[in-house]
Amino acid sequence: MKYFIKTFGCQQNAADSERVEAALAARGMTKAKDYTDADYIVINTCMIRESAENRVYGLVNNLSKLKSAGRQRKPKIIVTGCMTGLAVRDKSGKFLRKIRKAMPVVDEFMPIEETGFDHQPLRQDKENAWIPISNGCNNFCTYCVVPFTRGREVSRPYEDIMTEAKELKAKGYKNITLLGQNVNSYGADLIQHANVILEGAQRPIGSKRCYRFAKSDLASLQHDNNRTMKQWNNVKPVFVKHLGRYRIPTLFPYLLEDVANLGFDKVDFISSNPWDFSDELINVIARNKNITRTIHLPVQSGDTNVLKRMNRWYTRDEYLKLVTNLKFKISNLKLTTDIIVGFCGETEEEFQHTVDLCKKVGFQVAYISQYSPRFGTAATKTMKDDVPHAVKEKRWRILENLVNKPHLKHK
Repeated sequence: MKYFIKTFGCQQNAADSERVEAALAARGMTKAKDYTDADYIVINTCMIRESAENRVYGLVNNLSKLKSAGRQRKPKIIVTGCMTGLAVRDKSGKFLRKIRKAMPVVDEFMPIEETGFDHQPLRQDKENAWIPISNGCNNFCTYCVVPFTRGREVSRPYEDIMTEAKELKAKGYKNITLLGQNVNSYGADLIQHANVILEGAQRPIGSKRCYRFAKSDLASLQHDNNRTMKQWNNVKPVFVKHLGRYRIPTLFPYLLEDVANLGFDKVDFISSNPWDFSDELINVIARNKNITRTIHLPVQSGDTNVLKRMNRWYTRDEYLKLVTNLKFKISNLKLTTDIIVGFCGETEEEFQHTVDLCKKVGFQVAYISQYSPRFGTAATKTMKDDVPHAVKEKRWRILENLVNKPHLKHK
């Protein structure tokens, strides 16, 4: 039996496909050269944009020819990833009915969570490796479908991550990337799962961003029967100030520094939200020279009113203040970002604020997209997609030329 895997989307999807491949290999299958030679075709989907979703429909439509009556080998087609994740989580059943109708030749819609971490990923690259540290997102930006495709944020056990990193170092890997929809909040669910009461807890101490566990909390954390974790004696999780209160706990600065201390040439991470990028995290990056100096920091818009409509938890000025702090503390820093043009109600003045922010920051690269409504999101339900396509195209071109093609003059 032979398999073939096609992956759409981000690095997280690519890392998921490595685990899917390992699971298939463990069943005695071998990798096929192409679709036509496969008994199992696994399509790992993305639907962050409408265009990504449409590419999946187009591929499956083309693969339907492999199931024609005249063919001796008729492959089993399995769809997994974000589209299946949304279908499983949509209690109305509308999205599952939609994709079944659009892709009737699909034999199975498999949630990616069924793959698990039972097998070591089958990595093609022998120097660079991805390590997922969390899955899912709790933030619910109004335009984003990720909380619906991947669910609530779940952190991998600390020791599991460190064990995988140590094994990669022993095998000679030079560079690793820690992956999560928002790596900055890694460990928040582990703390909360251990019944640590965050509201009404002791006041922050030291840097005013830390919380000291009571002994009973530590016992609960260390003997949690659902997760195996590092013994957190004397550990004070970092608290990030949000909306005037220290309310976002994270263990990511500890994890990042522990991984960096293993001696990799380069340790990268993606992706980070601006609102929980703590001072402690900045300090960890600054003092560990093997941690990346290219940081991906999605801004999405340079206008505070648009950010508010997007449910992004920062203002334009707060983003610029964070950038200033990063540049001051981290030498040779380069920033990349994500930007959406033509979001619901975006005026020309609001767009020009984004242009101005890009000039002030000087991004190395910007991944610019035109807004498209996504199933189940708040923007799709409560706002109008009222910016004409021609205007979105023009704004996309202006930013593309400004940031990614600075040698071109935009009109």
